[in-house]
Amino acid sequence: MPLGRLEKSSLWRPLLLFLSLSPLLLSQAPPIDDDNQFLYTPPIPPPSHGGPPPTCPALCDCPAPETVECGGVDLTAFPGNLSTHTRHLSLQNNQLKEIPFEPLSRLTELRTLNLHNNQLSSTGLPDEVFLYLSRLQYVYLANNRLTVAPRFLPKSLRIADLAANALTEVYPLTFGGKPHLSSVYLHNNALENAGLPDFLFNGSNSVSILILSNNQLSSAPSRLPPKLNKLHLQNNRISWIPSGAFSQQLHLRELYLQNNQLSDQGLQNDTFSKLRSLEYLDLSMNNLTRVPEGLPPGITILHLGKNRISSLSAEGVSRVRSLEYLLLQNNELTASSIHPQAFDKLRRLHTLHIYNNLLERVPPSLPRRLRSLMMLHNRISQLGLHDLVRTYYLSELNLSYNRLQSERVHRLAFRKLRRLQSLDLSGNALTTVPLGLPSGLRVRGEASPFSLWELWLKSNLIDRLGEDALSGLSSLAQLHLGQNRLRDSGIALGSWREVPGLTLLDLSGNQLTQVPSDLPGSLEYLHLQENRISTVPPSAFLSTPQLRGVFLRYNRLTALAVSQAAFSTLRHLQVLDTTGNPEPISIQLHGTGEPATPTDIIPTPTETSQGTRGLPSQQETSRHADTNETVQ
Repeated sequence: MPLGRLEKSSLWRPLLLFLSLSPLLLSQAPPIDDDNQFLYTPPIPPPSHGGPPPTCPALCDCPAPETVECGGVDLTAFPGNLSTHTRHLSLQNNQLKEIPFEPLSRLTELRTLNLHNNQLSSTGLPDEVFLYLSRLQYVYLANNRLTVAPRFLPKSLRIADLAANALTEVYPLTFGGKPHLSSVYLHNNALENAGLPDFLFNGSNSVSILILSNNQLSSAPSRLPPKLNKLHLQNNRISWIPSGAFSQQLHLRELYLQNNQLSDQGLQNDTFSKLRSLEYLDLSMNNLTRVPEGLPPGITILHLGKNRISSLSAEGVSRVRSLEYLLLQNNELTASSIHPQAFDKLRRLHTLHIYNNLLERVPPSLPRRLRSLMMLHNRISQLGLHDLVRTYYLSELNLSYNRLQSERVHRLAFRKLRRLQSLDLSGNALTTVPLGLPSGLRVRGEASPFSLWELWLKSNLIDRLGEDALSGLSSLAQLHLGQNRLRDSGIALGSWREVPGLTLLDLSGNQLTQVPSDLPGSLEYLHLQENRISTVPPSAFLSTPQLRGVFLRYNRLTALAVSQAAFSTLRHLQVLDTTGNPEPISIQLHGTGEPATPTDIIPTPTETSQGTRGLPSQQETSRHADTNETVQ
């Protein structure tokens, strides 16, 4: 029977596959040789039929004799007349629903097969075709409609991407017996533990990257490859990790287990203890009530946020002596539930996130080398004399959205923070700017780079700014006083002399009726929106010739009350926002001859969420995010 007819025969194709693989597929664990490799003999390629010499298929590009690129050209059928010497075939981003056996099986020199983002189903991808592609190294089948993985992939395989399908089953020879296989992507499928064979990677000991996130696994897979470097298991339903599941992964550096259903009972005391190379561990968004036992000492980044952790013992994290980032946000911690010695041995820890907890005060004995401390959205109502005395390396402190009151902030609370550059006290109940703010570390009488650079006091109850309120803050560049209760009479004459380097001043959302006078000459951005300003006289900006942006929207301005002369000296002005006033206001910017328009206005401080300001993104705290998916 001619091979072309054999391909169409539903009776012969299973028999061909059976004869080619028998007896390997007769057992769950295929036979292996003395080197622990699967026994496999490459089949004889089908005969090549005569015909015209191959040319580059229509709609495709062939930049080299061995490369055919047909990506994104809306193909609905596999291209014909391909050269048998083709090594790299790209068919991604098309509308292919099936791959015919004969034309693909002829490409015995193929190294790369890219079928990403088509409409392939498992019935449209003949398993036996891979018997003939004995040199295939890279196969990309992501974003299709496969429900089961190919039963057999070549021994030569190095990278396999089957992500974003609807896979429910993987077979022993899908990834087994591949000594050169290094990366396997199976995320965004429907895999359960029952769909993974016990010998998933038997004979494939070189796998270093395994992505199984966004599936339906209920436990961590067993018999994982020993040379794993990155393991993604996040966004599953994992409630327990079997004993010894990670006992052989001595090279594992990154382990992602966030957004599962892990509880204290689902972890053994030695679950992580053998992972001596582990540097990054994410256990956030689970149901843990305590820090897991036996964490390896080499971890540098530990995510424990969004659990139900209610206490930190003296031993909880202290044995993880390489720790640099500790993320404990969104738990149930109180200051009294944190042992005084919980951080004592963490000499490398420089970033501590403990926001969205139940802290009623600053925890005791904070790590000495902390540079970034995030305690926003707690219940802290006071700052005592000694609360921050140990943290003299702090450069960023966020205490926003707590319950601080001016009379309960000690005037010397910040005295040791001479390296502080960013301080956020927004969203509290302060009525004045706190006393004793750090003026910066001085070396031989000269100011150093370690000076307070930005101060956030947004959304408090501040109603006055005394002459000495900003005393000592000569290096301050940004001052955010939006959403307070400041009136014209509450700003003392000479208040701004203490901040000669100020470039951004936010006074939005107050009760001002005029532009404040004697503003610092260095000012570049002035936010006065949402006040009660009714007039802009010619002298309004005489002291601020460097202004680039002025925001006056939602005030009480009329066209006649705004002087064109007020803006005539502002040679650098780029943005003037006067929208939302009782009347339209047209002002010609210097040098343009055209009226200012409020289009493409840059975001203002009052439009950003200070609840999350200063928090690192996933990319900042995890330099290990996989390029093939978004790590939650």
